[in-house]
Amino acid sequence: MLRAEKTSPWRSAYAFTVDGTPVTTFSSHWWRSGGRMTVDGREYRIGTRAFRSTYTLTDETGGAAGPGAVVATAERVARKRWTVTADGRSYEFRRASIWRSEQLLVEGGRTLGSVRRLSWWRGGAEAELPGLSLPVQLFVVAVVLSLWEQQSAAAGSGGS
Repeated sequence: MLRAEKTSPWRSAYAFTVDGTPVTTFSSHWWRSGGRMTVDGREYRIGTRAFRSTYTLTDETGGAAGPGAVVATAERVARKRWTVTADGRSYEFRRASIWRSEQLLVEGGRTLGSVRRLSWWRGGAEAELPGLSLPVQLFVVAVVLSLWEQQSAAAGSGGS
């Protein structure tokens, strides 16, 4: 089980663990809607474009494709249905319902996994995303966390 827990109530920084073992940290910056993380000695950058509806995960360390190679892309984020393309496949996600923030990984109408909020007050997420590599799982959770932060910020400024 992949978990992301906030490291401070004042910052958008998260510690990621898999089955209780620390794997990386991620600090999102709301003004850029992106961030950086290190996984197994490799540096990854999460960035956004197109009005925050498209996110990319790039390998900054450089592997077979060289530094800056795009590892995964999330498109149409914040819509009811959105996709992640990685490892030569396309993965479909959808919101569980209009009343819940949970995001479901679906294939052919079957739910294969999910990303759900740990707590409304403390933030964080818990995810089961079978079939996705660890960097792509971390990317998906980071994208969902950024989405939730954007939605919370928009809701908080709605009365102004």
